[in-house]
Amino acid sequence: MIQTVIKRDGRIVGFNEEKIITAIRKAMLHTDKGEDLQLIHQITDHISFKGDAQMTVESIQDAVEMELMNSSRKDVAQKYIAYRNQRSIARKAKTRDMFLEIINIKSNDITRENANMNADTPAGMMMKFASETTKPFVDDYLLSEEVLDAVNHNYLHIHDKDYYPTKSLTCVQHPLDHILTHGFSAGHGESRPAKRIETASILGCISLETAQNEMHGGQAIPAFDFYLAPYVRYSYIEEIKNLEELNGKDYSHLYQKELNDYLQLPLDGLKDDNRIVQHAVNKTVARVHQAMEAFIHNMNTIHSRGGNQVVFSSINYGTDTSAEGRCIIRELLKSTYQGVGNGETAIFPIQIWKKKRGVSYLPADRNYDLYQLACKVTARRFFPNFLNLDATFNQSDEWRADDPKRYMHEVATMGCRTRVFENRFGAKTSIGRGNLSFSTINIVRLAIECMSIDNKEHRIARFFAKLDAMLDITARQLHERMEFQKTAFAKQFPLLMSALWTGCERLKPNDTIASVINQGTLGIGFIGLAECLVALIGKHHGESEEAQQLGLKIVTYMRDRANQFSDQYQHNYSVLATPAEGLSGKFTRRDRKMFGILPGITDREYYTNSNHVPVYYKCSARHKAEVEAPYHDLTRGGHIFYVEIDSDATHNPEAIMRVVDMMDHYNIGYGSVNHNRNRCLDCGYENSAPQLEVCPKCGSKHLDRLQRITGYLVGTTDRWNQAKLAELNDRVTHE
Repeated sequence: MIQTVIKRDGRIVGFNEEKIITAIRKAMLHTDKGEDLQLIHQITDHISFKGDAQMTVESIQDAVEMELMNSSRKDVAQKYIAYRNQRSIARKAKTRDMFLEIINIKSNDITRENANMNADTPAGMMMKFASETTKPFVDDYLLSEEVLDAVNHNYLHIHDKDYYPTKSLTCVQHPLDHILTHGFSAGHGESRPAKRIETASILGCISLETAQNEMHGGQAIPAFDFYLAPYVRYSYIEEIKNLEELNGKDYSHLYQKELNDYLQLPLDGLKDDNRIVQHAVNKTVARVHQAMEAFIHNMNTIHSRGGNQVVFSSINYGTDTSAEGRCIIRELLKSTYQGVGNGETAIFPIQIWKKKRGVSYLPADRNYDLYQLACKVTARRFFPNFLNLDATFNQSDEWRADDPKRYMHEVATMGCRTRVFENRFGAKTSIGRGNLSFSTINIVRLAIECMSIDNKEHRIARFFAKLDAMLDITARQLHERMEFQKTAFAKQFPLLMSALWTGCERLKPNDTIASVINQGTLGIGFIGLAECLVALIGKHHGESEEAQQLGLKIVTYMRDRANQFSDQYQHNYSVLATPAEGLSGKFTRRDRKMFGILPGITDREYYTNSNHVPVYYKCSARHKAEVEAPYHDLTRGGHIFYVEIDSDATHNPEAIMRVVDMMDHYNIGYGSVNHNRNRCLDCGYENSAPQLEVCPKCGSKHLDRLQRITGYLVGTTDRWNQAKLAELNDRVTHE
């Protein structure tokens, strides 16, 4: 008697005779004689009782064919065999068509799912082949029926599903000081500890690149200025020693001389020690500048993931007030302002300025001049973004202005918005921690399904009931994925689990990572709050106070449930304002196919990113801030606030400062400014002229707009998918 069945993917499931009954009945209905229920049950019972205890799907289907051929209904056997062949051909054809689109470098949602991944290169093609064939395996083998049903019916999206079988984690904030002090080994050969600024810069690049190949998300350095500052002093001492050798004198008393700043100044009129010190400072600053140039250049040229994309990298900085830390910040900003190559804007790393009162916000603050420079740089180069350490939810009681390691208590973020700070299982810090995985709920679909309910209170109540059920499924799915991740061995992540992740020093190569990954977070994301609100009450939160209050109620409910899940499963759950790129169009297309074009809901190519006011809604920057600000406290898994300003910001850094002031006023956690930036794709020339049609440098008409897509920049919109291009074209400025 058949008890279990081996499916095509190798998964073993319980035997279900209804599937045999359904298959035979479908074949009979396609014949002239119609169905014969007595024969159907006779064949099903015979196969069920005569079969082996465990059989494959194919062997059961072979048995059905044999029974039909031996029966009086050979006409049914012919239809059944034809159906089997059609299903086999269809499975192969679907894969074939998908592969052909990749091979022929078709620009579609498969090849343009990630705008910073070049799917046209051989390595990129290979990765897409692997990605698209791995996802069905995950569906068939690793997801529960309940979760798979939610995915198939467009309620849930599992991010980086193609990486699911690898057990990899999403992202991590690198404790670069450990790498620089001790070096590391992540393969053949070892990297030695750094002794000078050039080496420190290179090790920072290598750390980010190596970890990128072990993880499916982004890489970040949480305190770039603090980590590299000691190597400015080491390089300064090296320059003093060079002068000792040149002049045959002992200058050891100058090695630890207190310096207020590192500024290149002329040597005219300086004598004795003052001249020696200034000469060493000038040389050191030049070296730091070159090291920062090299860091930025490397992060835009070295490739990861099989060589088809640059590293998704971020660096946080701005709060080191030491002379050495200020030198790192200043030269990094200067290098960013100058650009790379032919003067192009650097795409990576995403730079994040950590703003804090008493450090860089007011004119009397030590780093205020560098904050002004940061605003000047972002007015031309989009970066740095701004992280508000003064937001109530970004503060730590452990932070002390005189603590040389105060960066341990400062929140840091990933450029696309991932935030990790609160921690039930260890220190409240961003360092050495990251997101484990995240999944996004299509709250728009939940709302659409409630639109037929006339009574508004009942409609909203039904929505919350649906949301509650989907939150349960999502939390369980994230827990199940984490349980699967726990079975990975430390040796599978040579750098991450030897030098980067909190607690990894306790692990041996053949230990599982189960004991340490609970330091990470699980993200419950959402998309399309604006469209969800339109479906429920007819207006979005940017245009209606009633909608705003309902939006806050929805996301607050999600936050409260996430806290409950943290207690229930004993993990760090948080709500994420999802940075939707490929997903923004995927959800919408499927909902439009099911429900048709609904004004203000499915009538565009995309759903609005997370809790943002729709990009097409004309309003002031201040109104946008007032509406979006309260959601930042609720979405502690990550969030971002954007302001679109008109045309050229290069000569208007004050506009950037006004946005940062607004962030502070409204308790916004993280934000950035978008503006116009043209780029010639032939010579790399950039400017901010409106409606540019011809490159003033080389005469090319092959021009593009440099733009931010979900938190990071993309060098060409050619790689954007159709939904994000539609969103880009809909964006309006905020006055």
